[in-house]
Amino acid sequence: MDTITLGDVTLTRVREYFGPVDMTPEAFFPESPAEAWEAHRSWLEPDFVNPETRIVNSAIQTWVLRSEGRTILVDTGVGNHKDRPYAPVWNRLDTDFLDNLARAGVRPEDVDIVVNTHLHIDHVGWNTYLDGRTWVPTFPNATYLMPKADFDFWNPANGHKPLLGRGNQNVFEDSVAPVHQAGRTELWEGSHRIDTNLRLDLAPGHTPGSSVLTLESGCDRALFVGGLLHNPVQIHEPDSNSCFCEDPAEARTTRRRLLGWAADHNALVVPAHLGGHGAAEVVRERGRFAVKGWAPFAPYTEQV
Repeated sequence: MDTITLGDVTLTRVREYFGPVDMTPEAFFPESPAEAWEAHRSWLEPDFVNPETRIVNSAIQTWVLRSEGRTILVDTGVGNHKDRPYAPVWNRLDTDFLDNLARAGVRPEDVDIVVNTHLHIDHVGWNTYLDGRTWVPTFPNATYLMPKADFDFWNPANGHKPLLGRGNQNVFEDSVAPVHQAGRTELWEGSHRIDTNLRLDLAPGHTPGSSVLTLESGCDRALFVGGLLHNPVQIHEPDSNSCFCEDPAEARTTRRRLLGWAADHNALVVPAHLGGHGAAEVVRERGRFAVKGWAPFAPYTEQV
C-alpha cells in the first residue's frame, strides 16, 4: 500500500494508468524553454520523460484521503469502456482501477465524498460505470463535489467553445450528467469547507472552474492542484502551461500563487499526474521555485 500520514489525515495513492501520452515535451508544454528539459534531464528521465522516445510519461491516479472518519477521493481518472474518439490514449480503457482501489481498502460503497478538481476527461471518468447500457454513479453513497464554473462551462447545452475542442467529447454526458441526474452532486462556488482539515478553493486558468484542495492538519500542509501541474518542470518553469490550459495568462498567475504558498508554508504539492514519487515539496531559490524534496511514495516501476 502506498500511504503516508499528514497530521490527522492519511493519504493513499491509487493508480489507474502510468505511461506515455503520445506527446513530446515541446507539444505538451509549447511555452517551455528547451534548455529546461535538458538542464533537468538527469531526474526527469525515466519517470517523467522516456529517454528513448522523448515522449512524456503521465500518471492517472486517485488520491484517497481519510479524514474525520470519512473516505474522500480526489479525482477519478479516465474510467473504463468510455468512447473517447478524439483522445485515443484514453479510448475504451479496460484497467483494474477498482481492484487497485479495493487493495487500498476502499469499496465503492465506502466512499463518502468525491472531489473532481475540474471536469477534464482524465479527472472524472470513474465517476460512473456502465451498468448494462446505462452509466450510473460508481460510488453510490458519495457526494460528488464539482466546481459550478466547470459544470457550466463543460455542459454542451451552454455552447462554450473550449480550447480543448472535441478532446472532452462525451465526458459530460457519460461521467458528469448521470451523477447530477442521480442527485449525487454538490456544485460549489468560491470555496467549500469539507471538514476542519480540508478546504476547496477555486484556482482558475487550467479550466474556468479548476480548484485546489488545501490540507492543513497539525503541522502538515498539502495542496492538491489537479491539472495545474502536469510535469515537475513546471515547478522550475511556472510560466510554462500545458497545451490544455483554457486561459494561459490566468493559469500562469494561479500556478505562481500556489507554488509561492507551498514554498512559504512547507506544503507538499500533489498534482494529479506525476509519476515518480507523485508529489514534491517546493522551495524558493534565487528568485525561482525548485523541487526541495519528493514525497515518500514508491515510484511506479512499470507502465500500464
